[in-house]
Amino acid sequence: MKEKLYTWIFTVLAFSSLLFLIGIIIVLFKEGLPIFKHVRVLELLLGRDWYPTYSTPEFGILPLILASVWVTAGAILVCVPLGVGSALYLHELAGYKQRAILKPLIELLASIPSVVYGFFGMVILTPFLQSFFHLPTGLCALNASLVLGIMATPTVCSLSDDALNYVPKAFREASFAVGASRWQTLTQVVIPAAGSGISTAVILGMSRAIGETMTVLMVAGGAAVIPHSFLEPVRPMTAAIAAEMGEAPMGGLHYHALFAIALILFLTTFIFNIIAEIISRRFRIKLGLSG
Repeated sequence: MKEKLYTWIFTVLAFSSLLFLIGIIIVLFKEGLPIFKHVRVLELLLGRDWYPTYSTPEFGILPLILASVWVTAGAILVCVPLGVGSALYLHELAGYKQRAILKPLIELLASIPSVVYGFFGMVILTPFLQSFFHLPTGLCALNASLVLGIMATPTVCSLSDDALNYVPKAFREASFAVGASRWQTLTQVVIPAAGSGISTAVILGMSRAIGETMTVLMVAGGAAVIPHSFLEPVRPMTAAIAAEMGEAPMGGLHYHALFAIALILFLTTFIFNIIAEIISRRFRIKLGLSG
């Protein structure tokens, strides 16, 4: 009797996450689709002007999409070298004591609240960037990219380290047996074997960066204009939702437009996660067959 009860409880808990996901999807579609009765899909996606509160509102979210792309691309340029490099050092070069100290410290970065990163960007990076590049303001895409890159580093590092752990020791031993150096083994055997897992880490790092809200709201500058460089203020999609949802009249066009942006974000991160899962499964199958 108890076993059946426990089975039922755990089954309900397991499927509850699926129910929450379905609920989120339903709400996003229900509240986001009505905007397309007034604005065509291409006008929303490719429109260059975001003025939702004007007497004649314009709902072009291209500046918001490009801002998210710029900030995410910059974050990837930061977190991939840091995350993958840290994983390679921890797994291949660091001693036991170094690994015991460094790995928890890197993973500790993931537990820091995003608002703390935002304060770091505002207090430390903003005046530095403003002074170094002689900018009117240090709140810009570069600031957001640097902070998001640091935030995504623990994710990339941890998953890359797991991918390196999956590589069979026989691969390294075979490489050393034919006379390869440690560097040759690392670059020509270990990294290619763990390539799919590292790719998964990078994709999930992208999802982490593109979905971040509080940090970009604090340090990106908040200008809903098409960016032409990393030194310009921008407003990514997440920042637009967070900044404007409280002021948008419920049921109005502005309200539905913000939900449409949230729907686009959801679909984007959902696709990223599906790609990462497919790559990860192929990686595990490949190594399972190889071993």
